[in-house]
Amino acid sequence: MKKTLIVVIVLAVIILVARPFFCNSDKKDDQAAEDVKQQPISISANTDAFNQSFTQLLNAYNSLKDALVASDTGKASAAGLALKAAADSLKVNEIKGDTSAVIKETAQAFSGTISGSAQALVAERDLKNKRKEFEMIADAMWSLTRTVRYTGQKLYWQYCPMAFDNKGAYWMSYEREIKNPYFGSEMLNCGSVEDSLDYSK
Repeated sequence: MKKTLIVVIVLAVIILVARPFFCNSDKKDDQAAEDVKQQPISISANTDAFNQSFTQLLNAYNSLKDALVASDTGKASAAGLALKAAADSLKVNEIKGDTSAVIKETAQAFSGTISGSAQALVAERDLKNKRKEFEMIADAMWSLTRTVRYTGQKLYWQYCPMAFDNKGAYWMSYEREIKNPYFGSEMLNCGSVEDSLDYSK
């Protein structure tokens, strides 16, 4: 009788001691499942409205790049105004597949940088200072394009090692051929293709 009582007591103690571990493992499994649910899903194709607004942004950027290649301050200022307008009207709310809103927030931050730098570029009178603002715009445009995974045409990331007293600077281009916006006709073909993006595949 005593042995049976001892066995029952031992079993009761084991159950009481082990129970929290079983309960916690269920909670951990539930937490793990919850963590998986909260992860952003991979971005899907964006809406036509977003793609159209992003294409306008890219075209405005490209016009600015071409104006700097031509060393034309007047055209660069006009293109800067168009770029600011396009950045301000980018339809980031049309980005799809972003359950956590991180992609939208990141895109909004980059478009804000582009808008601010475009406005600063317009205010600059000196071509060299316009080119410095363009460098920030180019970096933000590249990062923005990678963030939203724009599915339009292929884009090239190009680099001039001699820009800004050999500090070097990048720019984005529709064409593989090098046309340097940091030197224009002084060193039109100075640079190399460092990377490319093509999310249309």
